Amino acid sequence: MSITQQAVRYGVTLAGTGGHNLVEAVVEEASEAAGHGVDSVWMGQRLDYDAIGLAGLVGARVPGVDVGVSAVPVFGRHPLLVASQAQTTQAALAGRFHLAVALGAPPIVEQAFGLPWERPVARLREFLTVLGPLVRGEPVDHEGELITARTVLPTRVPGAAPTPVLVAAMAPKALRIAGQLADGTVPYLAGPRVLAEHIVPAITAAAAEAGKPAPRVVALVPAAVTTGEEARRTMAEGLAFYPQFESYRRVLALNGTENPVDLALIGDEDTVADGLRAYAEAGATEIVLTAHHDLDAATQSRTRRLAGALSAGTPARA
Repeated sequence: MSITQQAVRYGVTLAGTGGHNLVEAVVEEASEAAGHGVDSVWMGQRLDYDAIGLAGLVGARVPGVDVGVSAVPVFGRHPLLVASQAQTTQAALAGRFHLAVALGAPPIVEQAFGLPWERPVARLREFLTVLGPLVRGEPVDHEGELITARTVLPTRVPGAAPTPVLVAAMAPKALRIAGQLADGTVPYLAGPRVLAEHIVPAITAAAAEAGKPAPRVVALVPAAVTTGEEARRTMAEGLAFYPQFESYRRVLALNGTENPVDLALIGDEDTVADGLRAYAEAGATEIVLTAHHDLDAATQSRTRRLAGALSAGTPARA
């Protein structure tokens, strides 16, 4: 198999499923992925660990690889505090940290945080309006309808380079805001057709109208490099969580499916690499392979090895 890198970067998500210490397990996975030559490693924000803090620990202990968080919900957080977290991690990583934010989902916002799901798009716009300058080390004085933020004390962290800000945006209004105020988008369960016909054109047009450079499109793709028969069942169980949310039902419908496992790339190196190529052709600038955390360690490792091979543009074999 001959793999051409072109301009696309490749990364993997970190599961942290080995051992009894999550931080050590994530660091071990990141170290292995970096050893295979991946461009980036990514982790999601959950309700147990803090993703931005974990990214700082991972990046400080695993040099030479970018570390991303996808994605921190804007509900229940203040941009001043998120910016301070991001700048602290960025100072530790010397410019290798990437932050994505998201609206989140109404059930989580309302049930876990006890907050009303009100005016989410307006909140995203105000949050980014404040966060963008802060992660560039600039002061803010913003009094909006939903968020007030003023730099009454110094907020720039010495040694912190500007942090790229992405948005987990797939709907038209969120994509427009991401194009205007952020550096790109981090779509998930958005297949090549949805990227090419909906996401890439919308965010690119919004960025151009705002006089910004072409946006990054970091496609998170469920993938597992394996010939085992259990992988599809395991991936299906893990992905079954998403159709309960309207935003994912919408993007799945645009893909032409109701079942997210239909988008999963499962098979040997050739099969998965061929599937990923379609994402690059659809306009993804970066592709992140997301092997589900319930998959066996050998499959996760093999998937990380393929991502490294794709990053280097070399063949990958078991």
